Amino acid sequence: MKSKKLEFPGHSGELLSARLDFPDDGEAKSYVLFAHCFTCSKNLSAVGNIARALNEEGFAVFRFDFTGLGESEGDFANTNFSSNIDDLIAASQYLANEYRAPGILVGHSLGGAAVLQAAHDIESCKAVATIGAPSNPDHVKKNFKPKLDEIEERGEAEVTLAGRSFLIKKQFLDDLNRANMKNRIINLGRALVIFHSPIDNTVGIDNAAEIFIQAKHPKSFISLDNADHLLSNEEDSSYVGSMLATWSSKYL
Repeated sequence: MKSKKLEFPGHSGELLSARLDFPDDGEAKSYVLFAHCFTCSKNLSAVGNIARALNEEGFAVFRFDFTGLGESEGDFANTNFSSNIDDLIAASQYLANEYRAPGILVGHSLGGAAVLQAAHDIESCKAVATIGAPSNPDHVKKNFKPKLDEIEERGEAEVTLAGRSFLIKKQFLDDLNRANMKNRIINLGRALVIFHSPIDNTVGIDNAAEIFIQAKHPKSFISLDNADHLLSNEEDSSYVGSMLATWSSKYL
């Protein structure tokens, strides 16, 4: 892939690390803005595979690390779901100013919930894709369930996620509780495609059903048979990219 390493100011002004992957030939059909999963980064192999498949179909892909994650500046402990949404809006504004405003928003896991929210504030967005997304962001609280009482009582606690330690503050939980996902999904006003695996043990398939039922047409569901939540099999993530390219072309 032809790509550029970039930086842009996030919601709080701290520099966020990004990568813009271009198609090999000609001008991009559209720009895709990608939101990674909770505590992940833009360098997750599945994200790279999706970007590569989209590049091969003529799309440019902009992926970045949320504040406090990956190679981005900032303190993760001071971020929350709302700040992720604000980072996405900042990323879209950067793209609009420096390249081209994104026509497609894609989000993996909690990133999927974030793009469903951010789309309302990104006028250029014509289509939204979620991958293994929860129907409500407070779903992530199950990841640190053993520490919920400590977070409520002390205001914060160290939580181990995927072998790494993160400080989770009460403000993070409070912010999740304030998210009004149902209203945002019902009034999305963009074409929506939902990718989900029926054997996803991290975010159950019932979440996809709930999003699909709440959303208005045009909407589509694509099953990721036998895929795990992180799409660790290259075949699965490449399939998402190629199917997304075909599906979204109708709405661009």
